[in-house]
Amino acid sequence: MNSQREAAGIRIDNLSLSFGETEVLKRIDLVIEPGEFFAFLGPSGSGKSTLLRAIAGFGPRPKGRILIGGEDVTGRPPWKRNLGMVFQSYALWPHMTVYSNVAFGLEERRVSREQTRNRVMAALDLVGLADYAHRRPSQLSGGQQQRVALARTVVIEPRVLLLDEPLSNLDANLRVQMRQEILELQRTLNLTTVFVTHDQEEANTTSDRLAVLNDGHLQQVGTPMSLYDQPENSFVAGFMGIANILKGNLRLQDGGSLFESEKGTCLPLKTERTGKCSIVFRPQNVEVLKPGSPLEADHHLIAGKVLNKEFLGSILRYEVQVGGDRILIDHSHQQFEATMEKGADVEIALATDHLVILQDT
Repeated sequence: MNSQREAAGIRIDNLSLSFGETEVLKRIDLVIEPGEFFAFLGPSGSGKSTLLRAIAGFGPRPKGRILIGGEDVTGRPPWKRNLGMVFQSYALWPHMTVYSNVAFGLEERRVSREQTRNRVMAALDLVGLADYAHRRPSQLSGGQQQRVALARTVVIEPRVLLLDEPLSNLDANLRVQMRQEILELQRTLNLTTVFVTHDQEEANTTSDRLAVLNDGHLQQVGTPMSLYDQPENSFVAGFMGIANILKGNLRLQDGGSLFESEKGTCLPLKTERTGKCSIVFRPQNVEVLKPGSPLEADHHLIAGKVLNKEFLGSILRYEVQVGGDRILIDHSHQQFEATMEKGADVEIALATDHLVILQDT
């Protein structure tokens, strides 16, 4: 096998797809760069797996275009696209050995016996299973079966690797191990890879960039950190991690603006925007203080009352009532440090430069 190859990019132009009268993908425009590890992220029913399968050529023919390596493959059947796909269920043949499972695609392509053996053993060596060639899938662990599925896919030297929630059947510790192994494999092969998941942590730790989908619409595309720090709408803000989202109104006041939430929380902001909006801030960008504590510059102080607290190991998560709003605050846990008890009067210090203002209300 070639350890490095020329990577193929993917371009999706104005793609829509329906099952009967139900439109499940709605005018998708997207560019995936050659050699990129790209994730489709979204809740169940968002269209992410349907989009992946459309790239692979499964399902009804969509409207719009799919280009791979500059070639329009929209009307081609899956077996003429030279793509590799790993399914959630692994889809290994139980009556075949590991070797035969991996060799199947090469045999279908009439590759010579000697070349097939060389490529199969190279693929198994790549995933650390060269010593398991004569075992059957039932004799392997879940993680080993996943590696066989990967070897069977990369042995055909596809232009693009497609992964449809491949880690969902594994336990938590093995998921962490396998996602790192998949990423190392992708980097070794310089293989454009598209990964479907509903797990934000998986997407954040593996992908160069990701696309968030909801209800068949592409919500936002960018690096994991940019989507987390600068979401473009409330859905992305909430889906990328725990977020405080307050809906309200901005009006001009004293050379800046005053935000007033629908439930009465007021915050002075350095912006010239006005009108209906939402403000977003993460729990770690808020501090909970005892009344009278010193305040850092560029922080705004608001009185509140502790409604609840959760111990999450490295952090304490407080829920604080502020006016009519409830705000989540993450405080770094330190051994032997005193905590704020339920019902305590507190002040919260909010770094106003960490606020994101959204006009999607």
